[in-house]
Amino acid sequence: MGFSTLSNLQTLRPHLFLLSFIVFVSFSAVTLLDSMSALGDLGWEAYPAEGWEEISVMDERNTPMRTYQVCNVMEASQNNWLRTGLIPREGARRVYVEIKFTLRDCNSLPGVPGTCKETFNMYYHESNSPSLRHVRESQFIKIDTIAADESFTQVDVGDRVMKLNTEVRDISNLSKKGFYLAFQDVGACIALVSVRVFYKRCPMAVLNLARFPDTVTGGDSALVEVRGSCVEDAEELEAPRMYCSADGGWLVPIGRCVCRPGFEEHEGRCQPCRSGSYKASSLDAHCSKCPAHSHSTQEQASECPCEKGFFRADVDPRSMACTRPPSAPESVISTVNETSVALEWSPPRDSGGRGDVTYNVHCKQCTADGVSCWPCRSGGGGGPHFVPRQFGLSLPQVLVTDLQPRTNYTFSVEALNGVSDLSGSPHQVVFFNVTTSQKVNVVLKERKSRDSITLAWQEPDQAVGTVLEYEVIYYEKNQRHQNYTVLKTRSNIMTVDGLKPGTTYVFRVRARTDGGYGNYGGEIELETSHEDMLAMGDPNQATILAVSIAGGVVLLVLLVACFVVSGRHCGYIKAKQDPDEDKMQFQHGRVKLPGSRTYIHPHTYEDPNQAVRDFAKEIDVSSIRIERVIGAGEFGEVCSGRLKLPSKREICVAIKSLKAGYSEQQRRDFLSEASIMGQFDHPNIIHLEGVVTKCKPVMIITEFMENGSLDSFLKKHDGQFTIIQLLGMMRGIAAGMKYLSDMNYVHRDLAARNILVNSNLVCKVSDFGLSRVLEDDPEAAYTTRGGKIPIRWTSPEAIAYRKFTSASDVWSYGIVMWEVVSYGERPYWEMSNQDVIKAIDEGYRLPAPMDCPVVLHQLMLACWEKGRSDRPKFGQIVNTLDQLIRNPGCLKELANSSVWQDPGTPELAAGTVEEWLDSIKMGQYKDQFSSAGYVTLDSVLCVNVGDLGKMGVILAGHQKKILTSIQNLQTEQASHVHV
Repeated sequence: MGFSTLSNLQTLRPHLFLLSFIVFVSFSAVTLLDSMSALGDLGWEAYPAEGWEEISVMDERNTPMRTYQVCNVMEASQNNWLRTGLIPREGARRVYVEIKFTLRDCNSLPGVPGTCKETFNMYYHESNSPSLRHVRESQFIKIDTIAADESFTQVDVGDRVMKLNTEVRDISNLSKKGFYLAFQDVGACIALVSVRVFYKRCPMAVLNLARFPDTVTGGDSALVEVRGSCVEDAEELEAPRMYCSADGGWLVPIGRCVCRPGFEEHEGRCQPCRSGSYKASSLDAHCSKCPAHSHSTQEQASECPCEKGFFRADVDPRSMACTRPPSAPESVISTVNETSVALEWSPPRDSGGRGDVTYNVHCKQCTADGVSCWPCRSGGGGGPHFVPRQFGLSLPQVLVTDLQPRTNYTFSVEALNGVSDLSGSPHQVVFFNVTTSQKVNVVLKERKSRDSITLAWQEPDQAVGTVLEYEVIYYEKNQRHQNYTVLKTRSNIMTVDGLKPGTTYVFRVRARTDGGYGNYGGEIELETSHEDMLAMGDPNQATILAVSIAGGVVLLVLLVACFVVSGRHCGYIKAKQDPDEDKMQFQHGRVKLPGSRTYIHPHTYEDPNQAVRDFAKEIDVSSIRIERVIGAGEFGEVCSGRLKLPSKREICVAIKSLKAGYSEQQRRDFLSEASIMGQFDHPNIIHLEGVVTKCKPVMIITEFMENGSLDSFLKKHDGQFTIIQLLGMMRGIAAGMKYLSDMNYVHRDLAARNILVNSNLVCKVSDFGLSRVLEDDPEAAYTTRGGKIPIRWTSPEAIAYRKFTSASDVWSYGIVMWEVVSYGERPYWEMSNQDVIKAIDEGYRLPAPMDCPVVLHQLMLACWEKGRSDRPKFGQIVNTLDQLIRNPGCLKELANSSVWQDPGTPELAAGTVEEWLDSIKMGQYKDQFSSAGYVTLDSVLCVNVGDLGKMGVILAGHQKKILTSIQNLQTEQASHVHV
């Protein structure tokens, strides 16, 4: 074999090599074969023997290189094969073959026949055998025909600037122990400078606290799913996974590990919390400094033990400071009214660092000398009755009724909080003594004429002190709630004129002494005559009247006396004695009907000013000191200030003033709220102190609520309260609404914005501008004649028919519960009013807020029953909440821990960061996300709590809402990975 144009083939072949060689380096490549690294003969098999020839040459660094070359271009029909030894695949399913070669341009070879080629073929054959005896073309699978990008000529050989060609081909889906490579020359002049066989792998990596091992890439273009393992001291939050691509790169990280309690993440590992710090939950990002009055002496603490004398309740979060029991209550004030006593005290000077202080009241009955005392019998056994209750009082006050007259009692008040039972020390108690007085009853006599009725009565027996005056109320039978009249006299005889002939009236009388008002006498029904009867005569002749009354009247006196003694119905006198009757006192000029608690609407008064006089106390303006403006109302400014009444301590008050230039109608409308508010007396109803009407400006004075409206207060303290504290707020509102519904009063605008909060987190119902009275019929409803309705808080029947009942207030209360648990979130978010009405009609109900216990959401859904008779009463709601407060274990199961959202997961349908933030009601942070560079949803997936803090999202509730939604986005993206 030789060239006729070349004197020596051996002088040509050394110049087939490029003396400068470039080595391929890849961090993720594993080499199976590299001909450049051979120190001796490669030993590949050539067939026929005169074809491929192995030679050794020196590169420019004088390093020996083993290579194969062939150049039988002068002979036609060449079929020269070169086969490697078995190359083990080492588990790789896809390998790459990199060849470096030089090739001679056929045109630069004078006299070469047209059979000269400028390409060669590359084949492979899989095998489990370490050797092949014969080379047959049929045994091999063709990989490709290889052509040179650049060929060289004779001139290039002389100048030694020959070009080196590099080609890479891959073999996929290998499955046997190894494979052979074969190169076929069909008439070219080529030299194989190097052959390198390698496969790619994804290198070991640590991401999201998960370690992923070296992984061999898959066959073809398949992704290999790899399950990661958490690094030391970490635990799975969600199974960590990644995909190893065919190119040896890691793709699509899913899930993550988090450092377990007591450890925090640092540079891809979990390091223990230092002494003095802790991490309670694996969901917390970093260790935190121990709360007040606690300390951890060792590393990796998951909580900080409390210092001596301080405690942490089971329901307290581990991040809460340790607290201690409160000190004793102070400044006890008792007001005795015959057989009842109002107790009031100041909160403990030291609350122990907690806001859940409650009070228990204990009662003992003592002998006159106070030497011997014994516990009072319970209220169910005829003993004292405590209003609102004896134990677990949230306010520092209680009314004790049904005491025995002229009896010594010792009361003790103890203050407790959430850790009082943990201390093992006696509870702090304050003692005080009271002595009750005698009740006052009256016996009624009468005489009637055509248009008047004359009443006479005996002075009460065993009256305590001098009788100061008598109070008479009367009304037409069956119209007690529409109109009644109150008369007062110092005499024990009274003639009521101007009555309708032949009409039945109901009368009741009670006496007032130094000890207060007594009980009303029983109801007596008297009918005016159709004809005139003998006049009574001079009122001063009371004794003559008592002797001359007809036998029937004498019988009446006996019957009334029978009623007073036995308390039973006697004869025709319809005495409806109420066991709570003695509690219904004349207060600030207000009369409550005995035996009932019915609200009287000011509009039923002929003179609205009389309603103000009856229900509101007039306050001297000199007793008021205005300090600052705190807001504006419909009729004028709202200020805070101080009220100092004679013989009473100074208190903080809110002052509503009527702006100048008002009309008489505006004055009446302004004062009507005082006429309504003055009829209520409950710890969860805003308390009216009085009015100023005798000078300008006209004012309404109420108690001052330091924390303002409930919705604003919750938004300001998002995520900062325990569920028990939120339950306490909801319970207070429900108790206030039960009181109103018991008085047949419908609020119509119950919402968090109309609930006020004081410094002790006590919630009180306010804003009585839209309320209406119900009739006796419990199913009756007040129908409006237009006006605005708060759609998002109003029941379907009230929207559709403008009919309001206590059941519609229950619906509104369910919305208020949702507002409380969601920390002031807007009900139904950005839905229009029409969309809300349609959705409610179709059965849609608000989903559970984030971290809402199942039992609370079930109670909300019960309040939102479409049929108003199916909704619970406020009394049932109060009982349910009391049970939950006593059994906090029922609150552990959460209805939905995901982000608050409309059904359909709106954030998953969002296309931009702005739309996503709007869908989770966090649109106020659009600028912060944009400024921080988070402009796509993919970039948002990497946001953590630290990033949120840097962006200015510092409210815990907002952080939790955003991070929960990000987890939803990650889960959704993982479920749609395209492989």
